[in-house]
Amino acid sequence: MKKLTIKKTHHRGKLVFMLLFEKDFKLINLCKTIGARYSSSHKGWYVLANKKNIDAFKDTFEQTTQLTWETDKSIEKNKNKPENWVKGVCVNPKHEEHLESFILFLKSKRFAQSTIKNYTSALRLFLNFYADKNVSELTLDHVIRFNNEYILAKRLSSSMQNQVVNAIKKFFLIVKNSRIDIEAIHRPRSEHKDPNVISKEEVKQILDAPRNLKHRAMLSLIYACGLRRSELLNLKPIHVDSKRKLLIIKQSKGRKDRVVPLSLKIIELLREYYKAYRPKEWLFEGQKAGNQYSPTSLQKVLKRAIKKAKLKKPVTLHWLRHSFATHLLEAGTDLRFIQEILGHKSSKTTEIYTHVSNKAIQNIKSPFDDL
Repeated sequence: MKKLTIKKTHHRGKLVFMLLFEKDFKLINLCKTIGARYSSSHKGWYVLANKKNIDAFKDTFEQTTQLTWETDKSIEKNKNKPENWVKGVCVNPKHEEHLESFILFLKSKRFAQSTIKNYTSALRLFLNFYADKNVSELTLDHVIRFNNEYILAKRLSSSMQNQVVNAIKKFFLIVKNSRIDIEAIHRPRSEHKDPNVISKEEVKQILDAPRNLKHRAMLSLIYACGLRRSELLNLKPIHVDSKRKLLIIKQSKGRKDRVVPLSLKIIELLREYYKAYRPKEWLFEGQKAGNQYSPTSLQKVLKRAIKKAKLKKPVTLHWLRHSFATHLLEAGTDLRFIQEILGHKSSKTTEIYTHVSNKAIQNIKSPFDDL
């Protein structure tokens, strides 16, 4: 009789059953019939760890194969730790099944991939806090307790708390027999923080720092057009309309398209970059042609530029976007145009830049001068 070891372990942020056996084409075909996929890192076939697949093993393998069940030691070691959510794993396999349904629901509603990732991570945080309970047992009191004993106890941000609330609300809308009153889940009071802005001189120091033409072009385009990081990385060569002096942003935040004006100076820089690198699919590609430039690498580019420019401020990519908007406002650009360029849904979002604009503040005469 053939031998098959079923090992419960983690793979790509999920709890899976890894099917381990000596190479056998009949067993490989049986693995395929239950929807198993091959992992080159684990050198074995795997399926999600849930009751449905346990039943599938019994129906498919039990009569012809000797099954041995194992559990990865790391699972036993960490089973009571709520922090497992960071690895993308639900401690309770039953919770993982509910999470899969939640992901399908979000996909059917056409939520952005980043939103799906954030919501599922936030929901895992909540479900792992109650790993010993069934979803049907959870009530509003459990949500309040989780908020006090985890979110507040660990001093997590209000934005993180808000994200968890959003995830819980959407999750329980699709779970039957829920005893949670969705509308009774309160959100945290919103924080009002001014955007971080640096001067034009500091921006120039950062943009002049990279010797690499691609690095300089990426950072310059973020500031010159007020782009988000994802917007820059999702650009393709066809999105640069040099004749009309426009940059076309496709399916950005909120699944909206918009156009942004391009100055002659940035067009010349992009032409120089294009001649040197000849990107195939994405405007900015990684080391391999056709591969999108990674967000982590872009952050490292900025970090090196800041260090070379000898700036002590913790500048991020989004600071360049904030600085672009503030500098436009200080130059007299109408707030409505800035709203369109940045792709803000509400004018209230754009109005935050009036709080940090130096132009209005510097024109205020201090009563001290009249003494």
